[in-house]
Amino acid sequence: MDPHRHFQTLARYNAWATQALLTALECVPEGDYRRDCGLFFQSIHGTLNHVLLGEHRLWRVRFQGDVPQIASLAQEVEADRAALASALISEAQAWMPLIAAWDAARFDGVLRYTTLRGTAQSLPFAATLAHVFNHSTHHRGQITAAMTAMGHPAPELDMVYMLQAPAHSNH
Repeated sequence: MDPHRHFQTLARYNAWATQALLTALECVPEGDYRRDCGLFFQSIHGTLNHVLLGEHRLWRVRFQGDVPQIASLAQEVEADRAALASALISEAQAWMPLIAAWDAARFDGVLRYTTLRGTAQSLPFAATLAHVFNHSTHHRGQITAAMTAMGHPAPELDMVYMLQAPAHSNH
């Protein structure tokens, strides 16, 4: 399997699903968007904020070889709803050129970083990268369940729908 192609597909899916979710959320009133609906990060907003923080401000920074500048996985990095949506879209798209720049051998290597508690860590590079995209999928699922429970329509986010779309049929 070509790791570039595989992870580019996951990155494209991540950006596509993020956009689809955010589009569906435009119809959700502010009160429901910020309501504590029992998610791990309480609200839809809190969960989206966590995705921005975890996927982009923590993990992508680590994959770039830099040190994240965050204090906790629960801190609010973007209070404004529209600014958070914009950041999620642009940050999701930023994975694709990063993945394209890596040589194939890197996917068989390890990711070395320091945890937020200051502990040195070393994990399999490709499996950890897969974790990042899986993590976002997990939280999008939580948000769509919350939307449905509140009586709002939720988007269909299965990857096969992206793969079936004409723009993706040649990938």
